[in-house]
Amino acid sequence: MGYLGGLLSVCFAVALLFGWSQAASQLDGQAYDWLFSVNQPENWKPKAMLLAIDEGSLIEIGGARHLRQALADALDEVCAAKPLAIAVDLMLSTTEEPKSDQALERAFQKCPSVVLGTDIMRDGLQWEEPTAAFRKVAASLGHVHADPDPVSRRIPLEKAVAARRYWALALEAFRLSRQSGPILETPEDLEVGMTKVPAARPTARSVYIRYAPAPIPQVSLKELRKNPASALLFSGKVVFVGYTDQSSARDRLMTPMGHLMTGVEIHANLFETLQQGVFLEDAPVSFPVLLTLIAVVGAGLIFVFLSGSIAWVSAAAWLVLIHFVPQWLFWDNLFLRPTMPLTGVWLATIASASFHYFVIRRQWKKSEADKNRYQQAIHFVTHEMKTPLTAIQGSSEIMSRYKLNEDKQKQIAQMIHAESKRLASMIQTFLDVERLAEGEIELKREVFGLNDVLLAALDRARVLAEKKEMAMSVGAIPAGQLRGDKELLEYAIYNLLNNAVKYSPESTGIECNCVVESGKVKIAIRDHGMGMEPQDLKKIFDRFYRSKRAEESGISGTGIGLSIVNEIVQQHEGRIDVESELGVGSVFTVILPFRPSASVDSEVGNANQRTTIAR
Repeated sequence: MGYLGGLLSVCFAVALLFGWSQAASQLDGQAYDWLFSVNQPENWKPKAMLLAIDEGSLIEIGGARHLRQALADALDEVCAAKPLAIAVDLMLSTTEEPKSDQALERAFQKCPSVVLGTDIMRDGLQWEEPTAAFRKVAASLGHVHADPDPVSRRIPLEKAVAARRYWALALEAFRLSRQSGPILETPEDLEVGMTKVPAARPTARSVYIRYAPAPIPQVSLKELRKNPASALLFSGKVVFVGYTDQSSARDRLMTPMGHLMTGVEIHANLFETLQQGVFLEDAPVSFPVLLTLIAVVGAGLIFVFLSGSIAWVSAAAWLVLIHFVPQWLFWDNLFLRPTMPLTGVWLATIASASFHYFVIRRQWKKSEADKNRYQQAIHFVTHEMKTPLTAIQGSSEIMSRYKLNEDKQKQIAQMIHAESKRLASMIQTFLDVERLAEGEIELKREVFGLNDVLLAALDRARVLAEKKEMAMSVGAIPAGQLRGDKELLEYAIYNLLNNAVKYSPESTGIECNCVVESGKVKIAIRDHGMGMEPQDLKKIFDRFYRSKRAEESGISGTGIGLSIVNEIVQQHEGRIDVESELGVGSVFTVILPFRPSASVDSEVGNANQRTTIAR
């Protein structure tokens, strides 16, 4: 659980860092576009209309140089239909032909609530405003910026340059159409009449544009000139005037729906957003952080408390649920930036699932190992203990069924005693290897000389070697110290010597040599016995394993000894290397941590003399 908690903490931290990166901002923008596209608002009756200056209109009037006179004529017709307001997305910052300028001024005077566009000049230091004559007849000025990034999702409702601030063209048109007084400001929103607009000051009062599900209705300048009666379509509407042709409308911007749209159309959609009074807002900053934390913790808990197919199905359902949360909030007009929580839930799910998989796999392997150990134990009990039990059973049956003389009774009693001791030794050995493997035997941590262990083991094995008339020799024993359990190490060395004697022919030799390298001592025990095949070397330290040649030799054994030796050496931070060749013999090398000493023990010099036996 501790490791999983650490993994989940890393996943949470990575999700937070990535969620605040520039790449995440781009992904969040794409997510917004998708959410907006699949959640188009219901059809509404638009209150805005476009008086469009398209390619056909410019051709009809003879080019942009005749636009002001043509626009003045058109506005005379339009304003006669009594629109609510006129928003002009044209730069009227220069004077042109006086007659046409005066005509346009008179047309503006006849129109209710005219809002003229203003723009920040390229140097970014001052405003490009309409001429004084046009400002005089305008009810208000409004900026025409959209600030795409790179998709036009939001529009700042205010812009300030050179100590002068202007509200957005659409906001001014909305205010005048409602015949509202000045806009009331708070740090978090604006109030226009009865409408509260959630536009915070730190964001330049920007708002999301709720683009109309259908294009804003429009009548071109050319159509109006040919059919003046079409001006009646502008009655009771807020009229947005601007370029829609390809050459003049250079401010074509991408919308969340993937369509290019001119600036005047975007401002008309902003007006519709204000008109509908339904605003999308960013979820508080704490929302994605909190959702990320919930997503990460939830993914981890699934794999802590569940397993198997239930865990995987639950994890998939959790992923779907976290993916659905941004959609659910969007329905409630809240945009939660999804990159952070989705990154968190995916990382946490992958990490938890991987951890779960490897833990389950490890548990499965342990279970299989325990099962194999149990089967081997049963095999050991039924096979190795069968012989002494049979001897004890047979001897006791003879004693009970037949009247034996005292010598025969004594002989059988001694046999029963010997076999029972042999059985007890087998059981103790079996229990020792189990306890050692499980770490239940507490090792001593004493310091002792290498020669103390080696010579004691050699002395014990010497008795066995004498019975087979075998020569045992040991090279110079390095002076130095080992650290650990002296009795267990002595047992391990003796077991290797015992096996070397047991599996070697009579009248052969056993050599023991020691070498010190890099703070370790290598104790090599070489015999000239039957040897082992390569496949046996991989299994020789497995419990209860005996090679095929050992089984066929008729030499008794349990297959436990080498596994105990290996456990003892590993417990002392060492290892055993084995080299063997069929018909030549084997070399078992025990490698242990060693602290050399400058002094030489007096026993070392006599080692060969004590352990060499003449044939």
